[in-house]
Amino acid sequence: MSPAAKPTIGILTGGGDCPGLNAVIRAATKTALPLGYDCIGFLKGYEGLVDPVAYMPLDLRNTADILLHGGTILGSTNKGRFSALVGEGDRRQIDPHLLDQAADTVRQLGLAGLVCVGGDGSLAIAQQLHEHGVPVVGVPKTIDNDLGGTAFTFGFDSAVACATDALDRLHTTAASHERVMVLEVMGRHAGWIALHAGIAGGGDVILIPEIPWTFEHVCASVVDREREGKRFTLVVVAEGAHLPDGTLVHDGGQGEERQVRLGGVGGIVAAEIAKRLGREVRAIVLGHLQRGGTPTPFDRVLATEFGAHAVRLVHEGRFGRMVCYRPPDIASVPIAEAIACLSCVDPSSSAVQAARALGIGFGDAPPLRGPFA
Repeated sequence: MSPAAKPTIGILTGGGDCPGLNAVIRAATKTALPLGYDCIGFLKGYEGLVDPVAYMPLDLRNTADILLHGGTILGSTNKGRFSALVGEGDRRQIDPHLLDQAADTVRQLGLAGLVCVGGDGSLAIAQQLHEHGVPVVGVPKTIDNDLGGTAFTFGFDSAVACATDALDRLHTTAASHERVMVLEVMGRHAGWIALHAGIAGGGDVILIPEIPWTFEHVCASVVDREREGKRFTLVVVAEGAHLPDGTLVHDGGQGEERQVRLGGVGGIVAAEIAKRLGREVRAIVLGHLQRGGTPTPFDRVLATEFGAHAVRLVHEGRFGRMVCYRPPDIASVPIAEAIACLSCVDPSSSAVQAARALGIGFGDAPPLRGPFA
């Protein structure tokens, strides 16, 4: 490594992939170059900052056609030598030796700033780098939409579009065969994807972590629909929705460096409905389909604005901050504030109230239809 001839901005993408990452990379590069910066992208997330240091130059040529592509041209990782857990897990301090290595890389490359794109875990790492003297700017990325300080994260709208499309397709099959269909969606400990997709896709029951529910009330919603002549039901379940006894369903896959891997609640809900009502029930898990593919127009615009504003923060020397969406504007908040707590669905929010008014059940009460019942 040798010091850069010009001030340089580094970019990395950490954590799980999602649509819109490439839009951030493209926007940051196109914004930085006219301001007199060179741009480099570190490969495989934070791992690219340490031995062996791995990065690639970013220019107008190699970022020209990436706006509509999913994933990230820089690669990413949600495991490895760096780990930082927030939310349901305690925050872990990064090995000081790793922080020293990363800081040395930034210094030797003469970086004017490091743009870190990621979710709560990745931005917790960014915060520790900031506290270690690295000039860091954060960009909020997660399909779960669970980062504080911003109305929306990019990737969320694309995930909702995928889940909504699945519900549209399941609707015709459920109606044709008079079945109950249970769709399990991602979101970890927040119910944003389930709530928005359930409303957009005409779901009949939505089960989310923020609203306790019972099998009795879920089954009552199915029976109530049948009394009205509707012989099928669509149930949307967030992967982090606790069972009525408080159990959080997961596959047991939790390494020392990783969060617990959620999944399987949809199958349990389907089996219980079938047992209690004697109905034909199918469970579908979308899984990583929600992460892949082309970003929606909304996510392309949001990610583009985030990338451009991140460079502006670097140019102004406003480090330790995360860009955020405060409709209709892009602003910024301290990274520490954004990762302090998860952003979860408010059970009394207007979206939940609207869903209830439409007759959508949340498994917490018997079916009750009427305006804002």
